[in-house]
Amino acid sequence: MIMTIRHETELYEPLKAFFEQRGYEIKGEVRHCDLVGVHPGEADPLIVEMKKTFNLALLLQGMERLQMSTRVYLAVERSRTKRGAVNQRWGEISKLCRKLGFGLITVTFYKTKKPFVEVLCEPGAQAPAKPVRQKRKERLLYEFHERSGDYNVGGSSRAKLVTAYREKALRVAQALAAAPPEGASPAQLRSLTGIGNAAAILQHNYYGWFDRIARGRYVLTDSGAESLKEFAGVLETASSSAAEPAEKR
Repeated sequence: MIMTIRHETELYEPLKAFFEQRGYEIKGEVRHCDLVGVHPGEADPLIVEMKKTFNLALLLQGMERLQMSTRVYLAVERSRTKRGAVNQRWGEISKLCRKLGFGLITVTFYKTKKPFVEVLCEPGAQAPAKPVRQKRKERLLYEFHERSGDYNVGGSSRAKLVTAYREKALRVAQALAAAPPEGASPAQLRSLTGIGNAAAILQHNYYGWFDRIARGRYVLTDSGAESLKEFAGVLETASSSAAEPAEKR
């Protein structure tokens, strides 16, 4: 029996599994993109924007993402229980997506079996309205590769996102937590963590995790200690990733 989802974030896991089976490495919420994938055989990243219902907001998001990649999909839930003509006119919607250069994916959810992911059209059938902006594409790929794992659920709007910057700040905080009472210097923390911009992270103190107690000496604040508990899973995954042999990464 077909069921209807409550939140668009429920689309993320079926889509992630679908593309992982096709050889992509997937991460959620990368530079405001719901889902981003990288495939060893493709130069452009995969971008998927998700909504419960096909609407103008989804189209506008897709137009923005075409400035980062030519491989942009729009993904929506497919359910016969939804009211409104737009939810049944998949042929016309597919034609529109092809004209704009998007791919279109629907996800059908069931009560007793796994969701069904269907690709109605592939991206790039027509030239995108705007050319890919190389700098935006590079920023997207940089953020993707700088993360050690997939810590965010695509479509999240209120959850604290684990960006590459937050992950590096957490690693600096972790090293600082193990420092003696007199604290540690930026150079020491850079050596311990391997993070080249450790000094900038300490000086900017974006999250309020670090306290400068003397020139070139930092200690961890109470909020910094709490962050290590809150994001313990991220640090564990990051440590495991760093410990893997290079040929396995």
